[in-house]
Amino acid sequence: GSELVLCVNGTVRLTQELTDGTITETTIKAGHAVINAPGVWHTADVPDAADPPTVVFITAGAGTEHRPR
Repeated sequence: GSELVLCVNGTVRLTQELTDGTITETTIKAGHAVINAPGVWHTADVPDAADPPTVVFITAGAGTEHRPR
């Protein structure tokens, strides 16, 4: 299923690899969210290590896969 990524505090940069191979980057700040559609690989990076964010990832557990960076 889809995954909700909600930034509660700070800033986080999401890189998404869409099913057609397109790569997108989105930076979200506190109060903003992004939806990762099924089949979209993604990573989250902290652009400012001195100000670590708080991010909530809500995803369906069944069928979730992981791949190394």
